[in-house]
Amino acid sequence: MANDPWGFDPSCGELGDLDLTGWRVEAADGRVGEVDTYSDVTGEAFLVVEADGWIFGKVMIPAGAVTHLDPAGRTLRLDLSRQQIEDAPQYLPDQHHADPEYRAEIAAYYWENGPC
Repeated sequence: MANDPWGFDPSCGELGDLDLTGWRVEAADGRVGEVDTYSDVTGEAFLVVEADGWIFGKVMIPAGAVTHLDPAGRTLRLDLSRQQIEDAPQYLPDQHHADPEYRAEIAAYYWENGPC
């Protein structure tokens, strides 16, 4: 994973004009779901992923967990396991952007649990 939880790793390449909405999201051990919304704002980048029914609802994932972007296949890969995503703090849409404590909790969870 990137050193900055809230930034896409430079090895992913430039996002440019890419719209990640609807892209397939793959963990190291299988499909997670699709990108519902995202931010590519420097220092605040994240994905909100609509899970494919193996967990209820949506999850927020810091952009630093993204290891690869495949524009041709409209797929992005994460340096996380499905279990890590399933065990992540609940996604709270009213807090994810405005509450720095919530964002810190999300980042701490993924970075303390390390890559899969």
